[in-house]
Amino acid sequence: MDVDVDRWYAELDRLHARVGVRFRRSEPRRRARQYLCGLVSGLARKNGWTLAEQAGDVSPDGMQRWADWDVDAVRDDVRDYVVEHLGDRQGVLIVDDTGFLKKGTRSAGVQRQYSGTAGRTENCQVGVFLAYRSPQGHALIDRQLYLPTSWTDDRDRWRAAGVPDEVEFATKVQMARQMLARALDAGAPVGWVTMDEAYGQSKSLRVWLEQRDVGYVVATRRNDDMITTTMGTARAEELIAALPARAWCRLSAGAGAHGPREYRWARVPVRICWRPGRGHWLLARRSITTGEIAYYVCYGPRRTRPVDLARVAGARWAIEECFQQAKNEAGLDEYQVRDWRAWYAHITLAMAAHAWLSVARSLATKGKPAPATA
Repeated sequence: MDVDVDRWYAELDRLHARVGVRFRRSEPRRRARQYLCGLVSGLARKNGWTLAEQAGDVSPDGMQRWADWDVDAVRDDVRDYVVEHLGDRQGVLIVDDTGFLKKGTRSAGVQRQYSGTAGRTENCQVGVFLAYRSPQGHALIDRQLYLPTSWTDDRDRWRAAGVPDEVEFATKVQMARQMLARALDAGAPVGWVTMDEAYGQSKSLRVWLEQRDVGYVVATRRNDDMITTTMGTARAEELIAALPARAWCRLSAGAGAHGPREYRWARVPVRICWRPGRGHWLLARRSITTGEIAYYVCYGPRRTRPVDLARVAGARWAIEECFQQAKNEAGLDEYQVRDWRAWYAHITLAMAAHAWLSVARSLATKGKPAPATA
């Protein structure tokens, strides 16, 4: 794709005008734009020193100590910016977490814990994220830093890392619910929610989504107990194993790097006493090459087709693309901070930079000019 640099920077000016009101003074407001530009630059490393050099500063102090801005308000601005450009009534909210490898023990939330990034247990921080996906594109719109009990039980360590006293321990599932609530309460156009097994197996989270009447297609365990339409119970794998061969159909879960991501799909109704116009299903995805089966619990409009459920299940991979793009192109994981607030500040601006790139790509694909800047 040919890049119109003037158009892309005009879009950056528009985003900066939106978030600039959150900075009380002109100097931090100017540094915010420099920070965003540095994050998407070709720097080999993107930290306080390199971003300061990129901006022409002789030391990193200015880039590291501009604290007089509302981090959560900018988070909300980023979400609204994404929704404004990429919003669709069938938009999908996606929950997942990612690890940030770290050395030492003083960075807020760091401990030896599983990192999906590394695929093993490592010394790392873990952030839980919410992404928004639509046919127009996808971007990260919310984030929370996971604080293990090794931190919540040690208040001296807690305060040394700058964690506010009012912050309490929250599981990753509780964080997911908090972020989903923020997006829904803000009126983001959402048709569906999807997430992997770590979150999807939470029955309380599924019930909460149903109470808000939000459709979902969430991964679950093969041995998850399902309530059947005959008021019995059965494991997910048992219900799917009992289906006849004709119940399976070949469908695409969306476009991949090498063409359509095709699998065999089957679904079976579950639960009793469906709400008017709504339905519950157990969905299975079987690999065409290996025969491996993945399981999903689904809730949504009664007339939802299997191809619709497959599309939503396939949308989960968009957050993996968000992580990869935000780390490779917007410096999401390239920070050298230990403080709790500093983590949120960097991650929020990296999300803003990634949102800018996602929106600019969407506008370029549509052939639309960037809107006039403020």
